[in-house]
Amino acid sequence: MASVKAIPDGYHTLTPYLIVRGANEAIEFYKRAFGAEETVRMHGPDGKSVAHAELKIGDSIFMLSDEFPTMGTKGPQTLGGSPVGIFMYVQDVDSSFQRALKAGATEQMPVKDMFWGDRYGKLRDPFGHEWSLATHKKDMTPEEIGKAAQAFFSQMQK
Repeated sequence: MASVKAIPDGYHTLTPYLIVRGANEAIEFYKRAFGAEETVRMHGPDGKSVAHAELKIGDSIFMLSDEFPTMGTKGPQTLGGSPVGIFMYVQDVDSSFQRALKAGATEQMPVKDMFWGDRYGKLRDPFGHEWSLATHKKDMTPEEIGKAAQAFFSQMQK
């Protein structure tokens, strides 16, 4: 009998799974906004809803499905928001951020240089999920980040 890998090729140990209201529309949004590539789409018993889909952005796969409240799966729109965010590193945060806005995302925090060495901004997609986009600009030690954080927070208090 052949050995089966516990983590299939192409997957990482941790894989986000998003629940959305309107999964078919969400898939198309993620393609436009983030250049996602659809690899799997399985429809529900009605032939229209999405029971399971898989998309790939860069080297990372994420999964999603329509919400099914009777089965306990509810998206951010039904829940009134989501406490979970998705952090995505990209080559050019400014152009990636603008692409997502043009596709229908809403700006939550504009792109700017941050004290930890990333250029960073935050978006909300039309389905209620929060996305943080960043391009790493500067390698810093924990001590350097700590000092920069103190300076940043002291400026915020003024």
